[in-house]
Amino acid sequence: MKAAARAFWLRSPGEGELREVTLPAPREDEVLVRSLYSGVSRGTETLVFRGGVPESQYATMRAPFQEGDFPGPVKYGYLSVGVVEEGPSAVKGRTVFCLYPHQTRYVVPASAVTVVPDDVPAARAVLAGTVETAVNALWDAAPLIGDRIAVVGGGMVGSSVAALLARFPGVRVQLVDADPARAKTAEALGVGFATPADALGDCDLVVHASATEQGLARSLELLSAEGTVLELSWYGDRKVALPLGEAFHSRRLVIRSSQVGTVSPARGNRSYGDRLALALKLLADPALDALITGESAFEELPEVMPKLASGEIAALCHLVRYDKSA
Repeated sequence: MKAAARAFWLRSPGEGELREVTLPAPREDEVLVRSLYSGVSRGTETLVFRGGVPESQYATMRAPFQEGDFPGPVKYGYLSVGVVEEGPSAVKGRTVFCLYPHQTRYVVPASAVTVVPDDVPAARAVLAGTVETAVNALWDAAPLIGDRIAVVGGGMVGSSVAALLARFPGVRVQLVDADPARAKTAEALGVGFATPADALGDCDLVVHASATEQGLARSLELLSAEGTVLELSWYGDRKVALPLGEAFHSRRLVIRSSQVGTVSPARGNRSYGDRLALALKLLADPALDALITGESAFEELPEVMPKLASGEIAALCHLVRYDKSA
């Protein structure tokens, strides 16, 4: 018997809507998931909402269960937590995470869901995709005990990286952001905070996640000789200028990219599933609740998304809750 659902779609850049969906009955190797929560990753999702994905990146930027095409109409998103209503006995009735867009119910292969550990609340589990990005970044960066590290950009990704770095022994970690309000986030995560002008220099590693030209330039300034900037920002269709003259060569600085679409070569023996399971395990830490900074009902998404995209609603991860009877 087919089930009904509702999904959030980007009708055209800057305009969203809810659409009715008819779901197929799940096959033997599939699950029917009823959504509890989903998360809006303010950086990537609002860039998509504004129509900022360059045509050359349309294929690369596709989400695992995306429908439609950029710039729209498109159903986009990748932070969903729900309960398996139908499926194999190993997962039926369990709370799971899936890289699925904002939708009340959905049918996916059983292999596409990951069981949320019992000690991780369902609402916090929406952070799994972003913490997975942070895990991959740190596999790429390979920080060492005692390193002096700055994370420039206190958004969802940068704050996730800072949260994991806070667990490294002997490191000096400072979250750097132009918004002084991010000091409270840094305190909750157990790391230091500074504005760009006051940030501590002489860093062995700077993780850049502000998605601004100024942030990347400041990241280079904060490095010690032979230091590395790990670039996590994605600029969409924007051009970025960098001061690669000055002392860039004489100080032998490095800029290295990191992207969650590929498991870090430093951990080539790990699968995507291994990486996501690790991210969910790390979410047992209640300090990560500091990354969830707003909440609204699913029905409100067409009104909420433009406000998130414009900055009228300031957010790291914005939590979307679903009616249990939906």
